[in-house]
Amino acid sequence: MLGCGTMGHSIALNAAWAGLSVKMQGISDSDLEQGWTNMLKKLKVMLNNGILSDSEAAQIQENIKMTTSVEEAVREATFVIEAVPEDISIKKELFKHLDALCAPDVILASNTSGLSPTEIASETEHPERTVVTHFWNPAHLIPLVEIVRGEETSDEAVERSFHLLQQMKKKPIEVKREVPGFVGNRLQYALFREAQYLLEEGIASKEDIDDAVTYGIGRRLPVSGPFMTADMGGLDVFSAISDYLFQHLSSAEESLPTLKKLVAEQKLGDKTGEGYYKWDEAFSKEYNQKREAELIRFLKKDLGIQ
Repeated sequence: MLGCGTMGHSIALNAAWAGLSVKMQGISDSDLEQGWTNMLKKLKVMLNNGILSDSEAAQIQENIKMTTSVEEAVREATFVIEAVPEDISIKKELFKHLDALCAPDVILASNTSGLSPTEIASETEHPERTVVTHFWNPAHLIPLVEIVRGEETSDEAVERSFHLLQQMKKKPIEVKREVPGFVGNRLQYALFREAQYLLEEGIASKEDIDDAVTYGIGRRLPVSGPFMTADMGGLDVFSAISDYLFQHLSSAEESLPTLKKLVAEQKLGDKTGEGYYKWDEAFSKEYNQKREAELIRFLKKDLGIQ
């Protein structure tokens, strides 16, 4: 596991939970210490919610070794996942280095949320073994992982990615052809674009737009995605509504003015204390814990834990 930040330490936790031996790499001892501390916090929450036993938590820690050396991290590895910053030049250089370090049968996977796997592998000698495995944050609680093919990604790389992720009790899907945003983010940002438009036009408040999702379509989405929902509602109805509604939906090609203004003012949300909402310490703690509790509830259901 290359990288021990927000995604890296969570992915390492997931792999170690599946009984795999993991080497987690960070750029410095302090970087690794922070990643380890963050992982221990997640283990504590999982313990407190009955997802893990004390012995399982101890075994997870035993399964993870830490290093600041990329060379050490990938020595004897059969599958490498990177979660370094989302910068194409950094990833291309890293994969070129990994390609030289690792035997040709080692799978090289990127956790990028939207960068092209073809471009990431463009300077390697064995591009067929490069694939994207896009985990969703928080990686230890959300089952979805998108497996994205590059132009030269082999069937074997995809199959081995599926096998590993299923071993980690994830829900992998295959993105058969790379496209900006892959699948999940395209769906997420289509919704976010329309939400921005409704707010910009004064059609509803941000609170009511959020509630329309949380207490409306959000209640169905854990059971039925868009195509299943359409089948259940009747395709004649969904086709007729599509015919008249699509022409009225936002077709904005960039973020809308309110969002641009907030970003320009460095009002970036939870991490700066203000965004669309005011994020004081109490509000931040309340909503982060609320989201985590709901994700844990779903995870326990997936795992058959009462």
